[in-house]
Amino acid sequence: MTGTRKTVAALFLLPALVLLGALVVYPIGYSVVRSFYDQSGDGFAGVDNYRALFTDDGIRTALKNNVIWVVFAPTVATALGLVFAVLTERVRWGTAFKLVVFMPMAISMLAAGIIFRLVYDQDPDKGVANAVWVGVHDTFAQSSAFPKAHPGRESPLRPEGGGAFITKEPVRAGEPVSLPLVGVAPDLMPDSAKTAVGARPEPGRVTGTTWQDFTRGKGVGTLGAPDPSELGYAGMRIEAVRDGKVVASATAAGDGTFTLPEAADGARLRLPASNFQEPYNGLDWLGPSLVTPAIIGSYIWMWAGFAMVLIAAGLASVPRELMEAARVDGANEWQVFRRITVPLLAPVLAVVVVTLMINVLKVFDLVFIIAPGSSQDDANVLALELYRKGFSEDQPGIASAIAVFLLLLVIPVMWFNIRRLRREVRR
Repeated sequence: MTGTRKTVAALFLLPALVLLGALVVYPIGYSVVRSFYDQSGDGFAGVDNYRALFTDDGIRTALKNNVIWVVFAPTVATALGLVFAVLTERVRWGTAFKLVVFMPMAISMLAAGIIFRLVYDQDPDKGVANAVWVGVHDTFAQSSAFPKAHPGRESPLRPEGGGAFITKEPVRAGEPVSLPLVGVAPDLMPDSAKTAVGARPEPGRVTGTTWQDFTRGKGVGTLGAPDPSELGYAGMRIEAVRDGKVVASATAAGDGTFTLPEAADGARLRLPASNFQEPYNGLDWLGPSLVTPAIIGSYIWMWAGFAMVLIAAGLASVPRELMEAARVDGANEWQVFRRITVPLLAPVLAVVVVTLMINVLKVFDLVFIIAPGSSQDDANVLALELYRKGFSEDQPGIASAIAVFLLLLVIPVMWFNIRRLRREVRR
């Protein structure tokens, strides 16, 4: 059409063809050939390496996790992108919001993996996820402040079983009871704890004190009696038990004192196990059961902004007349969104989903960095297993088979995307 000779056109295309052949065609061809040879590369293995894809436990786990990734990661990221694009279209600060949501795309997978490795740290003092989770949990179910407390020497308490402690003898009204405990460092006592004082007798009532019976310094302090430097167990729950039933209960004040009604006369006092439960430490985000969803969450954090930007661009081209006509006909916002907006955005949504599907089939960085060694097998994906087989386990034949298998998985998705693009061009 331009009159250019074929020889000249071939010369101009030659550098690109050489690079394409060296960087794409040759590696693919070599991987296909290498996948039919054994570990040494000298013996022909046939289809044994491909058979290992479905018999090796590690590869089967990786394949299962890849299916989970392909199903959930693109779907959730696209859905969030759609919601963000639609909701920010009508707010004045929508551009700023889009900028914030899209910002993670500027972070490399390596950096994002390090960030979320810290976010998912088990220690609530380090990991943001568990800090929030523990905060919500403790709002509705306060953790004990005395998980290590226990009776000391010559204590009137004995273990009852299940983590509770009970007095050895029944208590009497008008006779103050001492319930000393040890095991909690003074600097770990709750802020509400005050200097412990001995309870005063009250007619017809059972009174007592529960406190940290420990004073720093050898030979300092009186055993079994509150000293000026000792603190009361503020918030400790005390139950009066008779014949296996709780007849009365009380909560210790800041100075450790408590008062029970006359019904406690002749009963035994019990410190229930709830006083000594270990503090809630959050979820094991990177444990075997949650590691894959946790890593998918980090991926969605990165790619929801990508989906939002593409969908917002498509939304800008949607005819507003159709939406206004639907509203005039009585449709509410949900009906407009479901029957007008989403169908018109279907081509854009397809682009986003297909792009993310291809991307998650190759995911490697996040899994390799976020998953600790103890649960990396449970978070395994095909790209990571390819790396492990090829380098850690020195099985290049199986690694090449995994690479070819990944290519075969990506080809149908790419073929669908190319067909869709050609249809769009024809329109």
